[in-house]
Amino acid sequence: MPSKIEAFQQERERLNDIVMKYAGTGIKRFYNLDWQVYREGALPVKTKELLGLVASLVLRCDDCIFFHLARCKEEGVTDVELEETLNIGLIVGGSITIPHMRRALAAWDEMKGDVARQKEPGDG
Repeated sequence: MPSKIEAFQQERERLNDIVMKYAGTGIKRFYNLDWQVYREGALPVKTKELLGLVASLVLRCDDCIFFHLARCKEEGVTDVELEETLNIGLIVGGSITIPHMRRALAAWDEMKGDVARQKEPGDG
């Protein structure tokens, strides 16, 4: 059985295939622009994915959060980098982002194969 993130990625791919079946120039250009902006540039890809994650958290888009989490994992983001990034999103977005942050961290644990992760002393 696929993990939540794997199931999300499969469904996203399936739905994108449907979108592309109907897509005209405008939709194709937007998808291309979205892809281009996350490529290596003055900022490394890892930083751009963390920025995408913050924006997604603040906008409260779980699909976007899951997408950027998966990309962050691929780019080698550490637990500490992830926590600092989510903390920025929490400060900017406020307490309404907490449910999204909970789901993001649960998905992160799942991607790491660390679903039963134990709190460390002082974690609160």
